[in-house]
Amino acid sequence: MAGKITADALRLASEIAQEDITTDYLNTEIERYIVSKGGIPVFKGYRGFPKSICTSINEEVVHGIPGSRRLKNGDILSVDVGVSYRKYVADAAVTIPIGKITNDAQRLVDVCENSLQRAISVIKSGEKLSRISKTIQDYVEMNDYTVVRNYTGHGIGRCMHEDPQVPNFVSKALLEADEILVQGMTIAIEPMICMGKYDTEVLNNKWTVVTKDRKLSAHFEHTVVVTDDGADILTV
Repeated sequence: MAGKITADALRLASEIAQEDITTDYLNTEIERYIVSKGGIPVFKGYRGFPKSICTSINEEVVHGIPGSRRLKNGDILSVDVGVSYRKYVADAAVTIPIGKITNDAQRLVDVCENSLQRAISVIKSGEKLSRISKTIQDYVEMNDYTVVRNYTGHGIGRCMHEDPQVPNFVSKALLEADEILVQGMTIAIEPMICMGKYDTEVLNNKWTVVTKDRKLSAHFEHTVVVTDDGADILTV
């Protein structure tokens, strides 16, 4: 149920996110929806985060704080939502085009979403976790984009962030401590990709992560549970 509320909240975000509305308005409407369904927006208050959702625009990668900024035609807006319902947590994100976006921006958004779907398609019990990371990295880099290094997907269940980490790239450390996926394991997979270099920095508000070169970034995420022969997506 946490996954369904999260998915429906993101559908609501896609419906109402348009030119000239503020990201604070989005936050208010989505928080109201989550609470009306008996859910708890888990981002609010998490390590001091002040709002119920994250809204990251254009060069902002993740953890953007909703506020008075108004969306403009041509923006791409990443909305990240986490919901707790009866002590279980789900987490998901989408990147939404605002009005008419450039072909380059649309391609970035499409590649990011496709990388997530490809990663989910390789999951099954007995598979290595690094297969997820490799699938995302290979597809993104094949399309001449980069994957963010400093932020990863994660295990999820009764808490929003649990082990293991689910990187979007393969490293020596990942291979040395590789996990084997088992039936019932629940993870949040979230490719964050960049049009330019993958280096990021955090703004003075201590939350919003942006690309150092200020080129566009996109973010998609699903919470999935591993099964014997695949994965069930909980946030659809």
